Amino acid sequence: MKYPAVLWTLFAMIMMSVMASAAQAAQLEGLRQWTDSDGTRLVFDLSSEAKADVFTLDSPDRLVIDLADTTLNTTLGSAVDGRGMVRDVRSGVRDGTDLRVVVELDRKATPNAFKLPPGGGHGYRLVVDLAPGESGGGTSSSGGGDPITAMIQQQEQAARSRLSGNRTGSTPPVSNEPTAESRQTAKPHPRRDIVVVVDPGHGGKDPGASGPGGTHEKNVVLQIGKRVKAKLDAMQGFKAYLTRDDDTFIPLRGRTRIARRHHADFFVSVHADAGGSTSPRGTSVYALSQHGATSERARWLAQSENRSDLIGGVDGDLNLDDKDQVLRGVLLDLSMTATVNDSLSAGTDVLGRVSNFNKLFHSRVEQAGFVVLKSPDIPSLLVETGFLTNPSEERLLNSPAHQDKLATAIAQGIRQHFLRSPPPDSLLAWQRDQNRGGASNEYRVQPGDTLSGIAASKNVSLAALRRANNLDTDVLRLGQVLKIP
Repeated sequence: MKYPAVLWTLFAMIMMSVMASAAQAAQLEGLRQWTDSDGTRLVFDLSSEAKADVFTLDSPDRLVIDLADTTLNTTLGSAVDGRGMVRDVRSGVRDGTDLRVVVELDRKATPNAFKLPPGGGHGYRLVVDLAPGESGGGTSSSGGGDPITAMIQQQEQAARSRLSGNRTGSTPPVSNEPTAESRQTAKPHPRRDIVVVVDPGHGGKDPGASGPGGTHEKNVVLQIGKRVKAKLDAMQGFKAYLTRDDDTFIPLRGRTRIARRHHADFFVSVHADAGGSTSPRGTSVYALSQHGATSERARWLAQSENRSDLIGGVDGDLNLDDKDQVLRGVLLDLSMTATVNDSLSAGTDVLGRVSNFNKLFHSRVEQAGFVVLKSPDIPSLLVETGFLTNPSEERLLNSPAHQDKLATAIAQGIRQHFLRSPPPDSLLAWQRDQNRGGASNEYRVQPGDTLSGIAASKNVSLAALRRANNLDTDVLRLGQVLKIP
């Protein structure tokens, strides 16, 4: 029986389509397992990208990975070592062309799955991080995790720091899912200046304290403030601004607005004290109290103009306008806690410098609810340089030599703090990293690197890499040095 040529042509087209479809099918070529204190990581090596569904089943506890249009080209059983949460692994064909991988677990686990493109000597990969805990019975797609939870966790992490990764307190859990930032290739290092806003207290119609010799606080602190600015400007990697450079009155809230307008990394307000008698003397340094931070948090949440203000974030500010009341509260708490901790750290450095030449009225950094210190995102200090009501200290505060010593102590104390914990995008951070990167557990960022790629190539979870480096952003910079956990 003979068939028309058109049928042979149609048959050939169908066969070519089938063959092309088969050629495009992915192959599972390998499985790798790592276990650390965060949980277990499974990496599935694929010949090409494949659609994946990842979910858990109960009784017994299992992890299921369904790979669409995929065939098996490896032996899975030998890939797991029985450590961590994985007991065994098996596979089977599903719906004719799909591959189902079943991982037997020794306890309930929460999967977090994401894909990686070719890089670092590897091809396409599906990464599944297993953390101990109830998954809630839901399905996790190959994108991994609850996107709302991941967003909140990432924003919490960003709100922790405007200055640097070095923060006091525990770090909230962070999603293992690569964000758009974690997939960005390393950028040139900005090597930016650290911005300090110096605030000479009082001014204009507000003279502040007065001494028995007729000295007004507003005049003395303006002279000291200008000296602080000059010394900071002379330091490599710093740029200072004054809230006022003449006899001008500025409201307290206006001073913090000036600091925010300059995107300040630090704010220092310079004052001179007054006592009930002529005997008190010495320098004091104040940071915001926790009570002051709590009341400020309530004010920020209550007043509509603050909801769209900018807080946190080294590479871009975090806007609270689109966040609900609970999330705004969480972010402000984290930001203000970090701010107070940094203020206390810098204040200790300033006091240490002042103690070398002047009496201290308080031997440690005091905390109070000064309005001028109430900025959620900017670490701040109020320095009471001395008591104008003490005649001998009034003479000292009018002395250019003593003013210069005070200004040096304030500027050097701030510098000492930032040398210890510089903002990651600052010149000081870049200079620090030039002397690092030689240790076996450190890695210097190269052109083309991404945070998620580094995590995969070093066989660590993205969350562990973020935590080890106290990262508040996933943006990398060329020459940046990462600690590998």
